[in-house]
Amino acid sequence: MKSPGSTQKLKTISLPKPTFDRGTTVMKALRKRKTTREIGDKKLSMQALSNLLWAACGVNRQKVQIGICGRTAGSASNSQEIDLYVAVKEGVYLYDAFKHGLIPVVAGDHRRLGLGRYQPDSSAGAPVRLIYVADINKLVNTTGYQEPGLKDHEIQKSYYYVDTGLIAANVYLFAASHGLAAWFHNCNKAALSEKLNLRADQRVLFGQTVGYPKRP
Repeated sequence: MKSPGSTQKLKTISLPKPTFDRGTTVMKALRKRKTTREIGDKKLSMQALSNLLWAACGVNRQKVQIGICGRTAGSASNSQEIDLYVAVKEGVYLYDAFKHGLIPVVAGDHRRLGLGRYQPDSSAGAPVRLIYVADINKLVNTTGYQEPGLKDHEIQKSYYYVDTGLIAANVYLFAASHGLAAWFHNCNKAALSEKLNLRADQRVLFGQTVGYPKRP
């Protein structure tokens, strides 16, 4: 359980509106897309963070055929069951795509938990570590099409793993088009579940580190 005052030093952050006048073409971004594990500690600007999170899974349309508004990454029956946590030096936040802001979760630098136990510390100081968490309740109770498979545990897994991959791919393309480095990797699931005070029907899945590549 979170200790009293664990978010005391953190405030809700209203991100600036995403900008669309920078970056490169999709084809050029695909050509540059790669995994970079050597990531420096240079901080991202608030505008860059805003653009990154919107590209990952932000709201890009208000009207859709089924369910709630549409996002930049698809999901099973538009359940939007993948929650994106953002670990920075000051603390961990939950990305609120609908208000395009960051909700405080826990204060303190917990970025190391976003890496797996045996993964290198070469990017330990990277400014942003994304943590992907599946919310099974959203998947089962989607306002979209209620297919029977949504209540099957194995089918649920196939959906939330694919949906995580769609978001992670957006992050990779954004990074490639803006001169950033990105690395999709494992994480300390047990420690993060406890630190984030997750429910039993939430699953920590993976981490993804983003920042500027280290210069030789």
